[in-house]
Amino acid sequence: MDWMKLKSGSDVRGVAVGENAPLTEHVAMCLGMAFARYVAKHVGKPVTQVTIAIGRDSRISGPALLHAAAEGVSKAGASVLDFGMCTTPAMYMCIITPGFQPDGSIMITASHHPYDKNGLKFFLAEGGVEGDVVEELLKTASTLEPEDTPLAGTIVKKPFLPTYKEQLADRIRRGLGTDVPKPLLGLHVVVDAGNGAGGFYAQLMEELGAWIEGSQFLEPDGMFPNHIPNPENEAAMASISAAVKRVGADLGVIFDTDCDRAAVVDADGREINRNRLIALISAILLDEKPGETIVTDSVTSSGLKKFINDWGGEHYRYKRGYRNVIDEAIRLNKEGISCPLAIETSGHAALRENHFLDDGMYLVTVLIVRAMKLKQEGKTLGSLIADLKEPVESREIRLNITADDFRDAGKVVIQRVLDYANAAENWHIAPDNREGVRISFDLDGGMDNGWFLLRLSVHDPVLPLNVESDVPGGVQQMLGSLLKVLNDAEGIDLTPLKKAVEEA
Repeated sequence: MDWMKLKSGSDVRGVAVGENAPLTEHVAMCLGMAFARYVAKHVGKPVTQVTIAIGRDSRISGPALLHAAAEGVSKAGASVLDFGMCTTPAMYMCIITPGFQPDGSIMITASHHPYDKNGLKFFLAEGGVEGDVVEELLKTASTLEPEDTPLAGTIVKKPFLPTYKEQLADRIRRGLGTDVPKPLLGLHVVVDAGNGAGGFYAQLMEELGAWIEGSQFLEPDGMFPNHIPNPENEAAMASISAAVKRVGADLGVIFDTDCDRAAVVDADGREINRNRLIALISAILLDEKPGETIVTDSVTSSGLKKFINDWGGEHYRYKRGYRNVIDEAIRLNKEGISCPLAIETSGHAALRENHFLDDGMYLVTVLIVRAMKLKQEGKTLGSLIADLKEPVESREIRLNITADDFRDAGKVVIQRVLDYANAAENWHIAPDNREGVRISFDLDGGMDNGWFLLRLSVHDPVLPLNVESDVPGGVQQMLGSLLKVLNDAEGIDLTPLKKAVEEA
């Protein structure tokens, strides 16, 4: 087996269900042993003094993979805290929580991917490990045969979710400036956990006084029988929108399987995800402290930039990939540029006040605090983003790169667009873009009312193309212009772009 095929950015990920599934219990055991040894070296301790916490989401392969990874850690000589069901953000929080504080942790999850996938995320005190560490772990694991090695370290079941839940409750009380037992009395919240690990959030809401009628899919079920647990999924968002309207709730919240991503639905059933979610949390933070810089990924809308500026902030577009935006926000803060938030349109969000941890549940908790305050004023969360200008049309097209060296081929295509834009009178290169090429257009006599972004995918041989227009027909105009520039480009399949242009 090619172990490197299990590497997915800074995670391990692969099919874990079925006869020929590459992510087996053996692989998990080897990775557990490799990680224990890596952590021992990293913290400068004998492996027998190292403790590793392990948790999982609701996937059907989760219990077996957790058990195997725990045995691998134990066989290396380290001790294990078995958290059972947990969330990805909680697996980091345990490292800095008194009474737990393992030297490292492992989360068994594949985020929003189908039931047959699973994976492993690794955490140290500094945060999630980078891709080079995952590569090192896979290389080490591929050389191990731990099955005949006896268990050495202890394996202790010790749930962390109750502690994490109390941390969220404390944030709500602090945010509302109260220590009363039920600070959310009068607020009606619908929780949709998508049968992932986040069902306990409904219990938290109820314990704090909120009404949770209409909450759905709270029980863990690794087959995900109701909808894909993904805040970007159309069916998932339609489901919670309908639930909120059906029961007349103040808002709805939805999580992905491991709760590092989330979205919100307003009282009228309107989805608050992607650009709207970024605008909402930006408005809350900038209302508290104007002048801050909001770091996002590259595919955010031009309307969002204006919205952030109007609220007194600076919008800093960076590369796709939640680790990229988080690392850039941390870097900017170190340089003296105050950035309270790093957020992707996918829903990955990290707040400085929360250790720049990618935590969808913490983000929702901050929104719940503001929703309660607005409720007392007779307003809803949606009122904060009433002035967000949204595009009339938007589209994403993925262009496959057929050349063997896909990165070089993709860079050649992007450079071709840049060279053309530099010479074209009506193509404006975005001065604040930091990934691929972003071109704005003056459509139908307007100014800066359409744009496209062409970039190279973080992992795949693909050029994603995002297009937005503030005028009807603008997307087709821009796609047609781009096709003329790329028509004879080599090493790229232009079929999706040609089809989109022909649809006009």
